[in-house]
Amino acid sequence: MERVLGRVLLLFGLGIAALGLLLLVAPKIPFLGRLPGDLRFQRDGTTIFLPLATCLLLSILLTVILNLLGRR
Repeated sequence: MERVLGRVLLLFGLGIAALGLLLLVAPKIPFLGRLPGDLRFQRDGTTIFLPLATCLLLSILLTVILNLLGRR
């Protein structure tokens, strides 16, 4: 039981570290958030941003990566 819990905690920690690294690197990717399907509405000092194309691209990319890792 302890080994399983240890592995789960280790994977959880690695996942958080990877997410933190992604958040540090993401602003340096020039096209992320500025794709043609990303919608931005501005009116009276309020901005609403809907990154539809970026979410779709990231979803496809993560699906391919996870499928490749799952086949090992």
